[in-house]
Amino acid sequence: MKFSEMTQDSWAELQLYLDTCLIPYTALSGEQSPVEATEALERLRDFLDMVEIPFKGRIMTYPAFHYANSEMSMTLNSLSAQLKSSGFKYVVIMSSDGQIDGVEISSADLVLSRSALTREVGEEGIARFVGEKIRELWKK
Repeated sequence: MKFSEMTQDSWAELQLYLDTCLIPYTALSGEQSPVEATEALERLRDFLDMVEIPFKGRIMTYPAFHYANSEMSMTLNSLSAQLKSSGFKYVVIMSSDGQIDGVEISSADLVLSRSALTREVGEEGIARFVGEKIRELWKK
């Protein structure tokens, strides 16, 4: 569920079930052409679908971070901590093209980089791997 689909009344009702916040990270540099930026957003959308669709009743997708900067890990780490203090039990960061290191974002429970996963498990194994990681997260 996307943050924009929530009303004040529905949030009060569904907050107990929506315990996981998903933060999309596009990692644009500003050097991309409009076509390249569109392609990056489409890759991120497709990557997010691996979580948003199968786990719809438990995931709340927040607004994306689109542009990378040198303080990105610190920014995402602070945001993750704030989201947890606001009531989310888990925070997951997903990026299709960004180079992000979960160690540097210690407040996030799971950091998923499609480009890193492609090297680790291959393109065909990403969806299964991501699903397993989300389920493992919820068992903690």
